[in-house]
Amino acid sequence: MKKFDQINVIPFIDIMLVLLAIVLTTATFIAQGRIPLNLPEAQHAAAPQNDKPLEISIDEERKLYLDTAVVHLLELDQRLGQVKSDQAIVLRVDASVPFSDFVGVLDLLQKYHLDKLSIVTVRKG
Repeated sequence: MKKFDQINVIPFIDIMLVLLAIVLTTATFIAQGRIPLNLPEAQHAAAPQNDKPLEISIDEERKLYLDTAVVHLLELDQRLGQVKSDQAIVLRVDASVPFSDFVGVLDLLQKYHLDKLSIVTVRKG
């Protein structure tokens, strides 16, 4: 039998570099954590608050999301009924979505007196 005086670490380093690349690539998607939308512009847009709000989004295909899960309007109605009235809510709607969809979500929020609402836009210029 041959005695090992050294261990070849080059394959170990190769594997670790590949794992690091995978982690860094995945981390950018997790950090963003949003449904891609083309947000409307506004001149007086304010920065979002730091507390963990409930996020409602409507994408360009008119799909409704609660945080990152796709929901139907009836399911959103049921879930909003369980939300406390002081819960912060962020509404993100793609600029191409018909105004009636936006109003439908606002109507549900008004139904449950959820008025701590921020509407996300993009600052002009």
